Amino acid sequence: MVEFADLPLPENPKLAQNITHFARALRRAGLRFGPGQVIDAIRAVEAAGFDTKQDFYWVLHACFVRKPEDRAVFGQVFRLYWRDPQFLEHMMSMLTPMVRGVNEAPDPKEAERRAAEAILDEPDAPPPELPSEEDSELIEIDATLTFSAEEKLRHTDFEQMTTAELAEARRAIAKLELPVQPIASRRTRASTRGALPDWRGTMRDAMRRGDVAALRHKERRTRWPNLVALCDISGSMSGYSRMLLHFLHTAANQKGAGWAQVHAFTFGTRLTNISRHLRQRDVDAALKATGAEAKDWEGGTRIGASLHAFNRDWSRRVLGQGAVVLLITDGLDREDPAQLVKEAERLRLSARKLIWLNPLLRFDGFAPKARGVRALLPHVDSFRASHSIASLQDLSDALTRPDDIGLRRQMMGRMEQEIS
Repeated sequence: MVEFADLPLPENPKLAQNITHFARALRRAGLRFGPGQVIDAIRAVEAAGFDTKQDFYWVLHACFVRKPEDRAVFGQVFRLYWRDPQFLEHMMSMLTPMVRGVNEAPDPKEAERRAAEAILDEPDAPPPELPSEEDSELIEIDATLTFSAEEKLRHTDFEQMTTAELAEARRAIAKLELPVQPIASRRTRASTRGALPDWRGTMRDAMRRGDVAALRHKERRTRWPNLVALCDISGSMSGYSRMLLHFLHTAANQKGAGWAQVHAFTFGTRLTNISRHLRQRDVDAALKATGAEAKDWEGGTRIGASLHAFNRDWSRRVLGQGAVVLLITDGLDREDPAQLVKEAERLRLSARKLIWLNPLLRFDGFAPKARGVRALLPHVDSFRASHSIASLQDLSDALTRPDDIGLRRQMMGRMEQEIS
């Protein structure tokens, strides 16, 4: 239940402007609506009046909130924007650095943090005044030598990004799409343009008619594969695993993307199934639930043992019908390489395609010298980088091309040269 403080109105209120700025804050906090809802909100407040703050709250709530998960965010932004002093101090304390001690503040909820960042990170400024017809002139800007900030962000390493760049990168990742091609099934269906003769259908038609009037045809059905991701969350991967989990959340919540199901697992010292958490629409709530479920964040790495647990407990459940597997790890495993070889080979035989995403490929001089890398490399179909937005966009090539072994073949050549 939202509590409302009695606040006096300003001497010269500009309610329409304030509602417009409030709508911008809601959009920065993650709510989705267009300019039509903003106009409806202004008209609704004009029709309903401004008698009590509680009525004002529910009028705006009816105009801007479309999904149940947006209610908490709307409530927090409303209290902060319409100047609840105590709540404003609480938000400021969340965003300012503090000394951890006995008076440590509790961790903020996802809705509270998003509301604070939407309001306090970008102060509301009055809308710019439009120039008059007399003052308006055509302004030409030579942007020939300017550098695109968006292009720079695409190629920046996740570990080298600032907090603002990471936030922008998450928004860019939320727009990425993973293309998928349907798989031809063994099952068939009747089709006038099919290439396969349908002998049973032809004979049934002949028995009804008394003779063979025409040859019936059929075609193979198509189905969509599953996407299975195994993400390393050990200490050496901590700077990348969070961004890659944002990427997996996007893939799990894409409508009409084509994947039958998206299954995600994390591993460090043990295997954890986080598939149900990534199905939540709110990415902040999904990642918080994932962190609570996986207890081995930034710990050691046991790739062989984790793959063994997956092959034993989950392989038959999620790898049926030609699933594509994304193995996200740097391959720095210190355990017995023989077990890793055995489990990687079994994983490859169970999957339709095994794609290895390794952030260490950001280095030009990367060579397969680690034992874990040597054990995994011969058993993957594709070897790709995963350290930037551009590398994740290039992943579409590995998913759509039937042969994507160029970099893997190059690394195998380097490994054979070192052995010889």
